[in-house]
Amino acid sequence: MSYKVDLPIFEGPLDLLLHLIKKDEINIYDIPISQITKQYMEYIGMMEILDINIAGEFLVMAATLMHIKSKMLLPAPDTDEDAIDPREELVLQLLEYKRFKEVAGRLQQMEEVQSHFYKRNFLDEVENPDEDGFIHDVDIFDLMSAFQGILENLPKETDYTIEKDTMTVTDMILEIMGLLKHYETLLFASLFKKCPSKVVAVTVFLAMLELIKMRRVSVRQDKTFADVAIFRGEKYER
Repeated sequence: MSYKVDLPIFEGPLDLLLHLIKKDEINIYDIPISQITKQYMEYIGMMEILDINIAGEFLVMAATLMHIKSKMLLPAPDTDEDAIDPREELVLQLLEYKRFKEVAGRLQQMEEVQSHFYKRNFLDEVENPDEDGFIHDVDIFDLMSAFQGILENLPKETDYTIEKDTMTVTDMILEIMGLLKHYETLLFASLFKKCPSKVVAVTVFLAMLELIKMRRVSVRQDKTFADVAIFRGEKYER
């Protein structure tokens, strides 16, 4: 696959760490560094599988996590009861960044109210939504979590001869756009139900990322870590 993704929707490594902490309901003041490092590296591996340009800051954070992990494996000095926790600086960074994100989110809400801008009511577009509706924003890491689960559930590939796969990201973009002409809402997982291989699944996922980048689709959840729903975006073209 020779399709290189370079998307501005990717956020930074602190966003990924906060996502992992939230996902596993981890105490931010007592981060299990081995667990977080393992999961972080799995995401880096996923980016490599998808051929996504990985910003240098992600690799720097990977090195930082490995360094913290190695320091925590060392036995604590018997005489130094006030030894600094190797995680302390990272925790302070996460807390500061989390506060910054929360303030930025509140400012954005105020701006929307003041400009009399209201988001589309997705409740009118969802087929049989639950009482909450698909109202939660989905970030890139939520999508990657959903996609990781899909890859794990794909049939195991066996050795057999197949014709060369000719499906391209562009082809899949057109297919998804075609589906949205007939359906106001699509479930993310439904796009992968008939994927015959990991290569095809990756192609579908890359097409989704490109459509989000072009703002032709938007993605929401009814609650955190639930099914992801796909809607027509602000630049959707019939």
